Amino acid sequence: MSDLAGVRLAVLAPIAWPTPPPGYGPWEQIAANIADGMAARGLEVTLFATGDSKTRGKIASVVPVGLNEDPALNPDVYGALHIANLFRRAHEFDLIHNNFDWRPLTYALATETPPLVTTIHGFSSPPILAAYYACAGRSFYCSISDADRDPGLDYIATTYNGIDPSEFTFKETPGDYLVFLGRFHPEKGTHLAIEIAKRAGVRLKIAAIHQDMDYFTSEVAPHIDGDRVQFLGAVKREARNELLSGALGLVHMSTRPERFGLTTIEAMACGTPVLGARLGSLPEIVVEGETGFLCDSVDEAVARVPLLTQLDRRKCRERVETFFSLEKMIDRYLDVYRGALETKKPRPPSPEKLAWRNHDYWDRPMAFTEIPPRPTRPVPTPSY
Repeated sequence: MSDLAGVRLAVLAPIAWPTPPPGYGPWEQIAANIADGMAARGLEVTLFATGDSKTRGKIASVVPVGLNEDPALNPDVYGALHIANLFRRAHEFDLIHNNFDWRPLTYALATETPPLVTTIHGFSSPPILAAYYACAGRSFYCSISDADRDPGLDYIATTYNGIDPSEFTFKETPGDYLVFLGRFHPEKGTHLAIEIAKRAGVRLKIAAIHQDMDYFTSEVAPHIDGDRVQFLGAVKREARNELLSGALGLVHMSTRPERFGLTTIEAMACGTPVLGARLGSLPEIVVEGETGFLCDSVDEAVARVPLLTQLDRRKCRERVETFFSLEKMIDRYLDVYRGALETKKPRPPSPEKLAWRNHDYWDRPMAFTEIPPRPTRPVPTPSY
């Protein structure tokens, strides 16, 4: 039990998928891990999620299933109602933990209590920084890696994502194929995984959900032959576990800085090393030459493929158990909760932070999934 046992905690999850998701859904998975981990430490947890979600605490819901599972559920409408349902009941809680991106921040600006913690799982595009800046005096922010931080924001902590290693099967002997796991989008580099596998003479198994169909049609589909390059669809729990544990390595050659990369620690929990791009969070997760290889080019990655068999797969598992376990993540968030409950609100921004906020939102070091055109005239940063 934690010293915070009895604290009434609201965990706001996304509702694209159930919490936890049956397959893809990293934000939902982490929200599930937080809710269950905090309930195990004695906090009174209410998880705001889909109606078919499962948790050790209570569930509050406005939709029966994930928005991606029923096209009749309008995401804008039900996403807004989902957030409103939480803030309608805000007085029932001692602390709110937001895992649903920037929109809940706009609701929080109209409330004074309780303290709010927001985990920033990534910045989708530059314009949403306006919402994070506007609510910086209302919400404490957690980054999921040191690399994915905006210089205009203060952070209460970096809280690496955590998983339960016992849910992943460790295999000491490497398999004979590479694996790509995630979603089809240029930033995830499926096309690079295909090129690496082909040039290295190793089979590639792809398990992913569709996000960018044009990209899939032009850059991925022409290479799928059912043999050297296999597409397995969106694999779910036990199938995902079997796929990862039986692989030679996970290819994670993202083309933009990675925010965290949940699949990398899932693979390492199985003993499977990572062949990844030296971008974003990957140097914080992968130990070069021990739990995988960090590469600056496709040529370098191809050269590293034969070396994957030489790595001690137990080191991969130990890395997750030591730094990226569910219990380690919960310990970090408990420290965050103590700080938030004690101080109630974040400190005012420094002159340096304010100066960064006045810079062009488009000029940032972190990853953005989409980069729309710049505004034609300066856009002021709201202040509340």
